[in-house]
Amino acid sequence: MQETFGYVRVSTREQNVDRQLAAMMDMHVPRKNVFIDYMSGKDFSRPRYRKMLRALRPGALLYIHSIDRLGRNYREIIEEWRRLTKEKGVDIVVLDMPLLDTRRGKDLMGTFLADIVLQVLSFAAENERRLIRTRQAEGIREAKKRGVRFGRPHLPLPENFHTECLRYEETDASMRDCASACGMAVSSFYRHLQEWRGSRGD
Repeated sequence: MQETFGYVRVSTREQNVDRQLAAMMDMHVPRKNVFIDYMSGKDFSRPRYRKMLRALRPGALLYIHSIDRLGRNYREIIEEWRRLTKEKGVDIVVLDMPLLDTRRGKDLMGTFLADIVLQVLSFAAENERRLIRTRQAEGIREAKKRGVRFGRPHLPLPENFHTECLRYEETDASMRDCASACGMAVSSFYRHLQEWRGSRGD
């Protein structure tokens, strides 16, 4: 009997995987054979995906909900599809696109049609990723124009910071000692020290 697997991916842990998991259960994929990544689809360096690859054997059947769950890089999707089907001998079924079912149409015409559909969908997945990045960049630019600040808020410097800067500059005190006296990491102390030097024109 053909062993079945399922691959599920969302970009962050805040996103819901229930719809994809339900689809895997509908296909009677054993829960132990469902691999979930909470990561971007920009490449295939994902821990659960890598673990699934090691578990796949020739003749296995892999379900994915849609092609963009596999990935969002056009060339890498095509290459990974070839590696799974040709090198590992795995069948793949894309649940929301019945034409992408390698169990069917293994003749020349069926393979030709599946290849065309795969390339179109892979291109669409990457294009959507690019559009998302463009919209995010535009949103950030507009927010900055409105005065919205991004990143972590700057914490106030310790009251003794400038004293410790002078102690570091004018004595044999080590940076580690001065940072410790301020309750700061050495890297943070050094960064703020450089800013302090710049403000003095050093």
